[in-house]
Amino acid sequence: MRLRVWSYYFKHAGSNILANRLIHLISIGTIGISLLLFASFLILFLNLNTWIMDWGQSVSMSVYLKDGTDQKTKEKIESLLKNLPGVELKGFTSKEKAFTDLAQGLGAHSGLLDGLKSNPLPASFELLFRDVNINQINPRKMKDEIEKIQGVDEVQYSKEVLERLEGLMYVLKVAGFIIGGFLCLAVLFITTNTIKLTIYSRREEIEIFKLVGATDWFVKIPFLIEGAIQGLLGGLVSLAVLFGLYSMFFLKKVHVIGLPVLNIAFLPPDYLVSILLLGLVLGLIGSFIAIGRFFEF
Repeated sequence: MRLRVWSYYFKHAGSNILANRLIHLISIGTIGISLLLFASFLILFLNLNTWIMDWGQSVSMSVYLKDGTDQKTKEKIESLLKNLPGVELKGFTSKEKAFTDLAQGLGAHSGLLDGLKSNPLPASFELLFRDVNINQINPRKMKDEIEKIQGVDEVQYSKEVLERLEGLMYVLKVAGFIIGGFLCLAVLFITTNTIKLTIYSRREEIEIFKLVGATDWFVKIPFLIEGAIQGLLGGLVSLAVLFGLYSMFFLKKVHVIGLPVLNIAFLPPDYLVSILLLGLVLGLIGSFIAIGRFFEF
């Protein structure tokens, strides 16, 4: 019996959609565009986050040692640096190696160093950041802590790069919340007004149902299903268009050129499912709001 009732609900919702197909097609298309914008922003955010994490592999911190630091102190400093979270000890450069590297870098002008009475360059350890998530790794705080270690003279790191990366990700997160909020409101507005139009067009039918003793929920549920279907189809449309655009502008380009500047990844499966569920839930909420005008819950 329950299965027959739900079968009726879905059939009735389907007939409502077919009877008002133009309105629903416009609604589904508009919802699809809204979710497409949201999904496009997600691709941008996820890929930027990946690129930034990759760039973070080249962000380094140099730990310069004081002149006269003995071997035991150097080994102690090395041990402490190896245990720092989020960084990797790339290597050690002695005073002699630093001077040799500088001379090689000067090339034909290396004779400028001949006038030096002693080697002014310090020995140093080089650290690489494995993760540029500034919420987990605070380079400035880490710099201050390392400089307190006995034998360490100075610490330098690419703070401008890290701070710009931090600022960029923060802006993207804030923009994501704002854009996502506006798009969700847009989907709710579209669904609500579409269901309202459907209800207005079927007012006489609704009154007949109520006169013959149908419960409010018996009348409401098809409209709720209708809104959910709108949202779900809007989500499917958005993902289909998104994948089409992705295939057209990125997959083909990478295949033809063979040397893409950036590897742009598509949304992971769990994000695709989340977008479909978001469309379904927003459609359900929108229809719930719409029928609230006509029924007392």
